[in-house]
Amino acid sequence: MVVAIYSRKTNKQTSQYLSELLAIFHSYGWQVVLHQDLKKNCIGKVNGIDTLGVFSNYKDFQSGIDLMISMGGDGTFIESVGFIRNSEVPILGINTGRLGFLANIARENIEAALDLVYRKQFEFQSRSLLRVFTEENLYGEDNFALNEVTFHKKDTSSMITVHAYLDNKYLNSYWADGLIVSTPTGSTAYSLSCGGPIVTPGCRVHILTPIAPHNLNVRPMVVPDHMPIKLSLEGRERKYLISLDGKSKSIKQGEEVMITKAEFMVNVIKFEDNNFLDTIRNKMMWGLDKRN
Repeated sequence: MVVAIYSRKTNKQTSQYLSELLAIFHSYGWQVVLHQDLKKNCIGKVNGIDTLGVFSNYKDFQSGIDLMISMGGDGTFIESVGFIRNSEVPILGINTGRLGFLANIARENIEAALDLVYRKQFEFQSRSLLRVFTEENLYGEDNFALNEVTFHKKDTSSMITVHAYLDNKYLNSYWADGLIVSTPTGSTAYSLSCGGPIVTPGCRVHILTPIAPHNLNVRPMVVPDHMPIKLSLEGRERKYLISLDGKSKSIKQGEEVMITKAEFMVNVIKFEDNNFLDTIRNKMMWGLDKRN
């Protein structure tokens, strides 16, 4: 079995985690490959790292890699998806960050979680993605998002208007600071901060959440994910921002953007005693009360 490890941060804590992982994989007889930057930054800090192979882009995942380990927070997990894409390589997120909705394996549970993987006592939870098409092909082949696509104002404090069409039928014109289109996975990210609903993984929907709408009767909306969403922006400035999972580009006023469900999904490793409901309850501290 070949395991790929990705981390976008390299510090003393990263070296400790990596050493622990390598020792476990060595005991299993598994082969390990590291992201090229991770290996470069950890040489001399982690024993035995010099002999390990490397990967650098998504093409390395088209064959020969069986598992991806994301070591960091949710941002690192999302970047890991950029390497996996449509390869169907499953991903396991080890949380060395803060909140950890996606990367939700705590440090003290690493060995137990990997033992379950070794004994194949896990299941795959498929997560849908968004595919984004712009007139100027702003994102090229990286035009997909696991969490959300967001439209923002750029060089002004004035509100913008986002015209939205669902399945080529006019939906609404959002007069707001912006608009978020998210997947069920992204429902616990930016959309949640703007008052959007929490949607469990596996629901075949997209969520449209306005950012600080001026019309108080405008609310987040859940729509079927098989319906394409077409958007265009209007306002006082000539350019605005479009963001795919935090990767921002400038977009011209009036340029049409088409959003659809991506043709592939990402397989996230989940264990029987670590489900989505437990995660949101623990991370959001639901039910905690001084009276209890």
